[in-house]
Amino acid sequence: MSKPNQKIEIGFDLVGNNVGPYFRLDDPVAGVLDGTQYLLGGTIFFDVTQYVKGFSTRRGKSRQLDRYSTGQASIVFDNNSRYFDPEYTASPYYGQIIPRREVRITSGADVIYFGSVDDWNLNYEPNGDNFAEAICSDGFRVLANQTLHDITNSVQTSGERVNAILSQPEINWGSDARQIDAGLQTLGADTIDAGENALSYLQKVEASEPGALFIGKAGKIQFRDRAVAPTSDVTVLADDGTGISYQGMKVVYGSELLYNDIEISTVITGNTATAGDSLSQGIYGILTLSQKDLLMETDLDAQELADWYAQLYSSPEFRFESVEIILNDLTTLEQDEILALELGSVVKVVFTPGNPKQSPAIEKYAEIIRLDNSVDSIFHKVSLGFATLDTAFFVLNDAEFGRLNTGALGF
Repeated sequence: MSKPNQKIEIGFDLVGNNVGPYFRLDDPVAGVLDGTQYLLGGTIFFDVTQYVKGFSTRRGKSRQLDRYSTGQASIVFDNNSRYFDPEYTASPYYGQIIPRREVRITSGADVIYFGSVDDWNLNYEPNGDNFAEAICSDGFRVLANQTLHDITNSVQTSGERVNAILSQPEINWGSDARQIDAGLQTLGADTIDAGENALSYLQKVEASEPGALFIGKAGKIQFRDRAVAPTSDVTVLADDGTGISYQGMKVVYGSELLYNDIEISTVITGNTATAGDSLSQGIYGILTLSQKDLLMETDLDAQELADWYAQLYSSPEFRFESVEIILNDLTTLEQDEILALELGSVVKVVFTPGNPKQSPAIEKYAEIIRLDNSVDSIFHKVSLGFATLDTAFFVLNDAEFGRLNTGALGF
């Protein structure tokens, strides 16, 4: 099989360059008054795939308790034509090789990255070849550079609070560019002082739920509350022929998520809830997880989260950390299935250790918390990073997560 078809587009406003479907005075076609095909101006996505030598994207986080970070992309262009040289006046893109141009990357039928250019780096090789590299980031970069005005919040659910912050005039995040769950956690009425970083505050809301806040692959900000239930009817990744093939399995078993002394404080009451596991402390020593300045309305809310973390993290974790998938090795349907995955998607992973493989296979369900792509002229490689779902919420009637004596009823 070959790799999926890729399309790389950049948002340019080229009305002054006579390039693209813009209105042109006195042109017999593009100059027709009251037409709808030719625009007076504005940003249009232009397909620049023919100049692309390769690209990579990186989105997600390294472990379950981390916050999602800004999604990154790097796109390398053949620049022998100087089309991506900001000083080259004969370029059809002249005047638009600047920061903050929007970028959209599509593989197969799925958008896999949406962001904007931070920097254009021009590289001149000794053999005379010229390359341009666009360094890109997603919408988290914008939020990380925005500050809030004085705000007095009312009692709200976590999802309501996220929407309220995004709708502040100084943020003005479009309602069509967000997917926000309602939220299960009630947040207390607090006061935000002018100058508070917008992303940092939203991540306090995320930790108070606790949920997931990230920029989706198509560019929308997403907030998922803890009510999102896993299902066993998912993509299967397997090394024994029972699912989509992968390589480069990495397994972690250790103390990176081992905590048996929990401290959760809320700024609403000013108090700290604590929980611990004495058996775990006796075996591994005291390992403290402290989360401060959260936004729960009551001390009971903070206590429930502390108790949950004490249950969840008191034992060492055996976790499938990551796998790599070469899309060229897959059928078109399998490629589409992988490209449709998103941060937060659940997969089943089947792994048979040993050489030769020694049965039985280890089977685990996992949540995708990191999703990277690396593409050159020949190969498209996808790397998936995982969080364990060994202690997932109980899901009624699900074949895996609905079994008795498994999972948790929630909090």
